[in-house]
Amino acid sequence: MGEHNGLRVIPGGRDAQQSRPEPLWREALGARLRALRLEQQGTLVDTAGRAGISPQYLSEVERGRKEPSSEMIAALAGALGTSLGELVGQVAEAMRRHALVPARAVVLGGQRRIAPAHSTPTIAPNAVLLAA
Repeated sequence: MGEHNGLRVIPGGRDAQQSRPEPLWREALGARLRALRLEQQGTLVDTAGRAGISPQYLSEVERGRKEPSSEMIAALAGALGTSLGELVGQVAEAMRRHALVPARAVVLGGQRRIAPAHSTPTIAPNAVLLAA
């Protein structure tokens, strides 16, 4: 696909100083748990079994839909071969990195998305791209 003459990125937008919203703790935790599980080539069923929870619950935690108790987080950390302190440190570091990456808002097909400033959004044909 070639470049579409009707699409353009408007740098800055209305409030260039506005930072992107921080992820919720449960979202950052879930992303880290999933990354650890996938690094170890573990399945939801196996990891959930070691932690003493259902695969469905683990899936919801990984997707940031559920906020597990500290006991559950410790059980998941153990199931993934790490400590609670190490896991919490990794999640905190990911949140710090997220806060340091400048972002820009784009609207693709009517949905507002936040993308790192250094990334290039994927543009579908006939999409409208505007800075928000």
